[in-house]
Amino acid sequence: MKYQTVIGLEVHLQLNTRTKAFCSCPTDFGRTPNSCVCPVCLGMPGTLPVYNKEALGYAIKVALAFSCKIQERTKFDRKNYFYPDLPKNYQISQYDLPLSRNGHLDISSGGNEKRIGITRIHLEEDAGKLIHGDKESMVDFNRAGVPLLEIVSEPDLNSPQEAFDYLTNLKNVIEYLDVSDCDMEKGSLRCDANISLRPEGSSGLGVKTELKNMNSFKGVKDALSYEVARQTGLLEAGEKLAQETRLWDAEKGVTSSMRTKEEANDYRYFPDPDLSVFVIGRETVSLAASRLPELPKEKAGRFMRDYGISAYEAGILTASRKGADFSEECIKLYPEKDKKSMVNWLIGPLLSEANARKRSLHELKIDKDELVNLLAFVDNQSISHLSAKSVLTQMIDSGRPASEIIKENNMLQISDAGELESMVCQIIAENEKTVNSFKSGKTNALMFLVGQVMKKSSGKANPKIVGDLIRRKIGDA
Repeated sequence: MKYQTVIGLEVHLQLNTRTKAFCSCPTDFGRTPNSCVCPVCLGMPGTLPVYNKEALGYAIKVALAFSCKIQERTKFDRKNYFYPDLPKNYQISQYDLPLSRNGHLDISSGGNEKRIGITRIHLEEDAGKLIHGDKESMVDFNRAGVPLLEIVSEPDLNSPQEAFDYLTNLKNVIEYLDVSDCDMEKGSLRCDANISLRPEGSSGLGVKTELKNMNSFKGVKDALSYEVARQTGLLEAGEKLAQETRLWDAEKGVTSSMRTKEEANDYRYFPDPDLSVFVIGRETVSLAASRLPELPKEKAGRFMRDYGISAYEAGILTASRKGADFSEECIKLYPEKDKKSMVNWLIGPLLSEANARKRSLHELKIDKDELVNLLAFVDNQSISHLSAKSVLTQMIDSGRPASEIIKENNMLQISDAGELESMVCQIIAENEKTVNSFKSGKTNALMFLVGQVMKKSSGKANPKIVGDLIRRKIGDA
């Protein structure tokens, strides 16, 4: 029997507000353990929470970016369970009246466009962090109470690759909104995955397994791939699957059972008596919608229209908001009407330099005006494309201007035909056999002759002019 994979993802997003969700403690990452705490986020008796208005605004912004319907009335609930990193013994979350419902995210995966439904985006607070040693475990409560968004997808994903592409697109949109740094290493963005298998062609859902402990998008993809193989093997062997939570071990490349999966009633949800129902007016939603930035899909479309570039090129340039801003500034500074040359440099040599340094385009230490000056040397054939790439590397490493590096290294091309003619004639005379090969129709022979002139000129000859001279000279011979 063939099986279809069904995947739903739950993304937890830390909001980069200045203070925590229900108190005034700072949310700075990396502070001394247990230095950003107070009686409220430590769950001391008699303390009362006050919700962070900034977090609510950020949450509405994210929900609108994914076309969710904002609920007019929303409330907070207590999700009851005991963990040592949750000092109140319950989490303030949302249950039956979440902030928003019924959104979507369009993705491209495997060459196909697909709409992935978003069930809900709701608000909650984060727990602390457990730090495990050889003989003891410690808890840091600095993260307890930091505002979180939970973004729950519909089970519309049907492969680990689709899940990877969904997460990549989701993160891209969130980064454009500037509400979170989305840093998985810091725990700002975390993902749990629900996966089940069902007979191909059926519409029901199989027994669900929840996957945790994945600290990268690649980890999510790898864990899901492992689960597809594990569950397929069990089903084909006639065994029953247990509804459970499993942990991903990246080093071993396997999942292991953590606990039997809880149901909603295990958490004994009830409305938080210390927080009243919120009423979100239409004016608030309309104002938030009017302040949404240009999102990746819209920006990519505009780049294609305004600069005459392909969807592939636009996708690379708009992969991050800061990278898109950097790229557009460079494109606008480039004086030529056809912007293709600048685009080629941005997605070619510049992106290569960024990848080699494990940085993004906008993080490269290069002045945008100087980049335009470098391209001017290439456009007027003052230096070769190969030399220009060497100059670019030195510009990034040193911060020096292009003209200074070119002059210092004597890189200007020889483009004067009169100056090149004697070298061309000498190479033709020294390579009679190759010349005859070219005359007989072997075009590769021309490249050899051009290469010999380049070698003789120490790489300074303009190869286009050299090629034209060789053709003319052989034709005249």
